[in-house]
Formats: sequence, structure tokens, C-alpha cells
Amino acid sequence: MRILLATGNPGKLREYRRMLSGLEGLQLESLQTLGCELDVDEDGNSFYVNALKKARAAAKASGLAAMADDSGLEVDALEGRPGVRSARYAGEGASDAQNNEKLLAALAGLGPDERTARFRCAIVVVAADGEELLHTEGTCEGRIAEAASGSGGFGYDPVFLPQGRRVTMAELSPEQKNQISHRAEAVAALLEPLRHLLAQSS
Repeated sequence: MRILLATGNPGKLREYRRMLSGLEGLQLESLQTLGCELDVDEDGNSFYVNALKKARAAAKASGLAAMADDSGLEVDALEGRPGVRSARYAGEGASDAQNNEKLLAALAGLGPDERTARFRCAIVVVAADGEELLHTEGTCEGRIAEAASGSGGFGYDPVFLPQGRRVTMAELSPEQKNQISHRAEAVAALLEPLRHLLAQSS
């Protein structure tokens, strides 16, 4: 079964291919391979709504079943911000470094116990006609470091200290990250339903 992963983020594509590599019968396609471009206004009030919009847009553009996620960082001291605006926290087109700098500045002076946060991810799979087939969510609890550290991962990984760890998400190996991340938790919940879906389509 061919499923288009609706992301232009190469880091996210690598993570999904790694985490879904054990699923027999799944051919995960990328936007780049198919020559598709998505212009989705991610104006939903939740990660789920945005993921559903992206998945349906990808299905419509490609004629294939599609999978999309929306994820971001929720910081308790900022009342859940940046939340669904995580990728645009420092403005439209902001780089990961700019978003991280703005976040660290917003939390300047706060102690470790005041820097609690979590990554949240929602994944949606839709059929080629846009009908929702599967939906899962996952979280990863932690706190925001006082300074960025590490070169792995992407997004807010360099400033996020997963619960029980003394290093940031960006300092973990891909294998370590894929054991604890919000995306890994959402994918883990997706595996069995997706395996069943693949069996039905074969």
C-alpha cells in the first residue's frame, strides 16, 4: 500500500521511515519523490485538526492515501505556547535557531521547576478520498534547558531536556530519540491499526 507522508521536512521523513520500516506492505512516499507541493494554512486550534488538513490536502494532490502529523512544544510557563504555532513562534519563515532563541529569552530567569514542557504529536491517516482512517497522539514530557545544546534532531530538540535525562533531545542518538519521543509514542499507537489496514488492502 502506497501512503504519502505529507511533510517537506527531511528530518521528519527519515524518522518515519526508520520507525515504520518493520511494516510489511507499506510503501512510504515523499512529496519530493512525487513532485507534489502542499500549501496548507495550518490555522487549526489543535495539532489533530492541522494534521487532518495536511493529510487531506496531500491525498487530494496525489490521489494516494496520506499520512500527516502536526506536532509542537507546549511550555507550561507560557500557558501552552508556542503550541500549534511552534514552527512560526518567532514569525513566519523563522528558522529553528530563531524559534529557540525567542523561547529561551521568554523563559530567562526561571528556575528548572518553572521550565516544564512537553512535545505533543498528532498523526492522521486518510484514504485517497480524504476519509479519516486512523488518528493517534503521543507526548514527551520534559523541561526547557537554559541554553541550546546538541546538533541532532530538528526544531526545539536542542533546548528540550526529556524527563529523566541530563542531555537534550538533540544530544540523543536517533535510536534513543525514537524510543522516547512524542512522535515515537504516536507511531507506536499507530502500528497495530496500520498493520491491520495494510493487511486489508493487500
